[in-house]
Amino acid sequence: MHNPALLSSVITLFFFSILPFSVSANGIWIDVNTTEHTLTVMQGDKVEHTFENIAIGRYGTTWYKITKDDKTPLGDFRIGWINEQSRYYRFFGLDYPNRETAQRAFEENLITEETWLTILKAINQERTPPQNTILGGFIGIHGIGRGDPEIHDQFHWTNGCIALTNEQIDQLGKWLKPGVMVKIR
Repeated sequence: MHNPALLSSVITLFFFSILPFSVSANGIWIDVNTTEHTLTVMQGDKVEHTFENIAIGRYGTTWYKITKDDKTPLGDFRIGWINEQSRYYRFFGLDYPNRETAQRAFEENLITEETWLTILKAINQERTPPQNTILGGFIGIHGIGRGDPEIHDQFHWTNGCIALTNEQIDQLGKWLKPGVMVKIR
């Protein structure tokens, strides 16, 4: 037996979830290349600046991120919030998990229908999705804080975030505002 109210919610959320993802009003978006270890600030199709030697999750990347796997999720995200007082110097939080991540997790029975709908509702209302599900959370772009710059230069060391030096984060910060698209590939 299907619940008509739930079915209506699913249809509405699905409709909003297929709307195209757009860049910010000024055309700025971020391209994170996890193979080349670069973060490029784009304005439309024009390169504004490229930061090299970024660090990602210590165990690489994945389309199927789960809590504490120390992998960087692939996909299209938005800057959801900024923490200027982060232990990592400055933290630009992403709206992870996104629609695609939640859909995949739901289809594979990693999350419940209730969790899936909660994630979609938050995304559709342009709020930060729940950060405490099995899919993990608190993924973002940040500095190294008081960390060792030599470790940053030699290893991928994050729990799934994208890390730059504190100096690079200072430079990057002028482009990162809530709503800016971040493509991690």
